[in-house]
Amino acid sequence: MKIFSATQIKAWDTYTMQHEPIDSIDLMERASEAFVKVFCTYFTPDKQVNIFCGMGNNGGDGLAVARLLSQRGFQVKTVVICHAEQGSSDFQTNFERVKDTLKPVLVTQAEEIHTHLPQKESEIMVDAVFGAGLNRPLSGWVAEVVHLLNQSEVIKVAIDIASGLYADAASVLDCVLKVDYTISFQTPKLAFFIPENAPYVGEWLVVDIGLHPDYELNTKSNYETLDASLARQIHRPRPRFAHKGSFGHALLLVGAYGSMGAGILASKAALRAGTGLLTAHVPNCGYDIMQMAVPEAMLSIDSKSKLISQFPDLKNKKYTAIGLGCGIGQGKATEQMLKSMLEKAQQPLVLDADALNLIAELPSKYKSLIPEKSILTPHLKEFSRLVGASENHFEHLEVLQNFAEVYQVYVLLKGAHSAIATPEGKLYFNTTGNPGMATAGSGDVLTGIITALLAQGYCSKDALLLGVYLHGKSGDLAAKDKGQEALIASDLIEYLGKAFLSIQA
Repeated sequence: MKIFSATQIKAWDTYTMQHEPIDSIDLMERASEAFVKVFCTYFTPDKQVNIFCGMGNNGGDGLAVARLLSQRGFQVKTVVICHAEQGSSDFQTNFERVKDTLKPVLVTQAEEIHTHLPQKESEIMVDAVFGAGLNRPLSGWVAEVVHLLNQSEVIKVAIDIASGLYADAASVLDCVLKVDYTISFQTPKLAFFIPENAPYVGEWLVVDIGLHPDYELNTKSNYETLDASLARQIHRPRPRFAHKGSFGHALLLVGAYGSMGAGILASKAALRAGTGLLTAHVPNCGYDIMQMAVPEAMLSIDSKSKLISQFPDLKNKKYTAIGLGCGIGQGKATEQMLKSMLEKAQQPLVLDADALNLIAELPSKYKSLIPEKSILTPHLKEFSRLVGASENHFEHLEVLQNFAEVYQVYVLLKGAHSAIATPEGKLYFNTTGNPGMATAGSGDVLTGIITALLAQGYCSKDALLLGVYLHGKSGDLAAKDKGQEALIASDLIEYLGKAFLSIQA
């Protein structure tokens, strides 16, 4: 699903009105009906709904929602924040439809809001004050209204986007309404994927309001969600007469004294993700451990006892993918090994964890030696070590896109909605995964999965996208059975087969 800017969404509305065709007030009605349909799956009419409306089209949505909920038996109270002399045309139309039946309360100054603040557990607040078109921070008495609304502890639901939150830029967050749910129209907003916005977005979902499909097909966006539909497009079924040689030979350089568990997790994940053959290059101290823990893997043993100081001959072995970094540490000999590999490698690499930390400490020329189409999988701190700190996550995303374009690599910035940057400047946001996956070893499992997919012949982009989706889906399936608190990295490997099954026809 493409993620469009606020300007593009407005243009999509216009395109729909012109090409369906449909009047704007009828499109608003359709959007409001879609909102109400979802709202009614969360809440029952025993709750009083307090709807706070602005005077633009988001406020018009709020008035239409108020009327529709009232028709479904909800007790509705409507409050209009009169921040303008005249409302939008569609706001005015919907106001006329409810003024005699619902009798909206008109508020013209912040002090008046006190008597209308919902406080009881049996009440719900619906936010329809400002929508996705907002492009400047709230100020004056309207900003004070938002501060007062934030003091109410009832459940809050935003129509399309929380008031004060910019759809596609960094917001002034002390002027934004905190909500528990956001029911958004047609497409998610870029703001939903920004960590610092979490208290102002809550749990979000998107409802289809029937905007014209041709606009989405023909309009470019550098932002897209990574969902089941995209994963199914990427996944390739196995040929009936395939053999283990058909699915590649992965090489993993993993582990050090005291951290061989990372190597075990990455190796098991690579095998479970379908690589035909796997060689794990490990320090001598890991020989017995790996032989017992991962009997399916072949081993290449380093000359050093406690760390990796060399890599196998890449010319004589037909490795179809190479992954390194999991648990290897940052010793001097390991640093020299990495420098040598960057100087000699002719194929894309999967670089994670300590491999990235070492690169961050090396002279900048080594970033340029990373083979094109390589895959880097840092979390936020590892990425900051590579590129420096940023003021906010929007800036991080810009830096992420720039890094991928300059070095012609694929970069996964791991997080709640992991962001994947491509050399072409696109960003994908993953829609699978949960907080239970914030556990030791989760990244090692991901490195193994991605390396295995790359070994099987998936291009770097597809291996990364599919690997990230399946990794998150495994976590979701595991959390459903075991709970988020009890989830450990080994569970991700255990549920990987079910994750594959979920995207197969």
